[in-house]
Amino acid sequence: MSEKKALIIEDDQNISELIRLYLEKDGFEVTEAANGALGISEFERVRPDIVLLDLMLPVLDGWDVCREIRASSNTPIIMLTAKTETPDVVSGLEMGADDYITKPFEAPALIARVHAVLRRSESAKEEEPARQLVFDKLIIDMDSFELVIDGKKVDAPPKEMDLLFHLASSPNRVFTRNQLLDEVWGFDYFGDTRTIDVHVKRLRSKLEGVSEQWSLKTVWSVGYKFEVLET
Repeated sequence: MSEKKALIIEDDQNISELIRLYLEKDGFEVTEAANGALGISEFERVRPDIVLLDLMLPVLDGWDVCREIRASSNTPIIMLTAKTETPDVVSGLEMGADDYITKPFEAPALIARVHAVLRRSESAKEEEPARQLVFDKLIIDMDSFELVIDGKKVDAPPKEMDLLFHLASSPNRVFTRNQLLDEVWGFDYFGDTRTIDVHVKRLRSKLEGVSEQWSLKTVWSVGYKFEVLET
């Protein structure tokens, strides 16, 4: 079985070296990049299994790097942040990052996060071969990561796709915000639940008024559901 490949995009050489040592000790093949532009170049060259991405980078910052990676790949991304940057983490998560860890961190915590994110990613790949939902004027295709609305392909970030697929997989079931964070994001979220509201708002801007047979509904004081009318 080949080694897992990790890409560290971090401009602090001491931190990057420390992470590299932790990961290599755990059996990873590691590549390092000291700025965002180089990070994207190395991502295309190496095609890693996981990316550890600093937010505050020269040339291109972590948000831009995350956006570029997500435009073509669903490779797991763990953001590395200073404690003072944690409010900005929401932006990274909304762009499709899978988890984050704050500096300074302990080696066991970092390795545990890496393995947890990889497990979730591998479990998702092992799900049923076809992951496509079809409704009136709506196709949610998780195999090709395509959202087709009224016959037209519409761009949607991975987490929006994940959230919509999760809701639409259980029509008319009400999910609380905490359930959605746990079941879609899949980790202990250290902020609040506003990221769910942001994603739903963005999905509604794409979906509202498309069909009278289904809608993305708010259940006040509880959460959200994908409502499908009985026919």
